[in-house]
Amino acid sequence: MGALLALGLPSTGLSLEPVAYCVTVAIAVVLVAAAYGHRIIKGELADPKLVFSLGTIGQIILTCAIVGPLSYVAGKLNWPLQDQALLAIDRALGLDPEPIARYVNDHPWLAMSLAHAYGLIKLPLLGIPVVLALTARYVRLQLFMLAMSLALAVTITISAVVPAIGTYYALNLPAAHFPEINTAVYAGQLRDILALRDGSLHELRLFFLSGIVSFPSFHAASAVLYMWALWPVRGIGGIAAALNLMMIAATPVIGAHYIIDVAAGIALAAASIWAVKFCLDWSRAPRGSVAPASSTGLASLVQEN
Repeated sequence: MGALLALGLPSTGLSLEPVAYCVTVAIAVVLVAAAYGHRIIKGELADPKLVFSLGTIGQIILTCAIVGPLSYVAGKLNWPLQDQALLAIDRALGLDPEPIARYVNDHPWLAMSLAHAYGLIKLPLLGIPVVLALTARYVRLQLFMLAMSLALAVTITISAVVPAIGTYYALNLPAAHFPEINTAVYAGQLRDILALRDGSLHELRLFFLSGIVSFPSFHAASAVLYMWALWPVRGIGGIAAALNLMMIAATPVIGAHYIIDVAAGIALAAASIWAVKFCLDWSRAPRGSVAPASSTGLASLVQEN
């Protein structure tokens, strides 16, 4: 993904604001270097909790620094917007987004709760490495990191050929139509996608990038990944499941995602978890034998290796 970003920026006429990006990458490199340095210096006496927590946090920071701008490179390909097609799928499923948003708007307490729930995507990114490292679930932590990276790569690839702005755009409704709903995410997505398409956006400022991916929803995918990662941790797994289910419920309300986006995100996360567990089984299998399928359904995805 880093190579694609390096090649994609000049070919699309986009550039990165250097200071914020270099500082972010430097922090990631320092964390990863500290983890590997500790392992090399201490040898078998190295503390695995330190190695895995610092190393994975560094990987997460670096991954986010890559995929954020890469989503803009994908958006710059300017494939036809698919909002009307996605809206038609939602309506065919009997889940029209307008009455759903109207119901939430008519219940301010629900709108506020879902707004907070939607913002939960950030904290687990740094919390999961710490929790899983402290509880010595090192294999699960590595599987989580790989599954998240795989899901992000597939998400950006799909978003390049199925670009969309969001439900309010398809419904031709201004964000102010639902004053009780926090539509800041949709507003940022609308602004940046249109700016990419008309050529007025050239410089990407890392800390000001909006999530411009609608289909599939990575909010929904990350919620499933977070639940799976933390499920075996006593006292935390249940709480994490409840909070992330709320994040899934909030995703189609804020205006940037369709119901089908959420379904696709959940399916993508489940497939990514299955894929990395299969790779683990394959790597552990004796050479010359065929690794068994590591899971048969969503229930088995929450089991510890």
